[in-house]
Amino acid sequence: MAITQDEARKVAHLARIAVDDADLPALAQELNGILHFMEQLNEVDVDGIEPMTGVEPMRLKRREDVVTDGEQQDLVLKNAPDAREGFFAVPKVVE
Repeated sequence: MAITQDEARKVAHLARIAVDDADLPALAQELNGILHFMEQLNEVDVDGIEPMTGVEPMRLKRREDVVTDGEQQDLVLKNAPDAREGFFAVPKVVE
C-alpha cells in the first residue's frame, strides 16, 4: 500500500499541519516508510508471547482500595496562601 501525494495532503489536513505542495512528496515518502515498517512488524510471530509494560518483569505495587479523607488536611492547607475553617479561601470572581 503506497500513500499518494493527495492522501498525504489529506493526512496533513486532518492533522492540522500546514504542508507546502513542494513538501508533499517528502511527506508521502515518510508516511510510506512508516507503513512499510508497520508491515514488517506484522510479519513477526508473537503467538504465545504475553504483552509487557517494560523490559524487566515486575508487578506494580498494590494496595487495598479503601476510601479515606486522606488524613492530611493540615499538611495540605499549610501550603495554602489563605485557609479558613479547613478549606482553601479564594477571592470572589463572580459578582
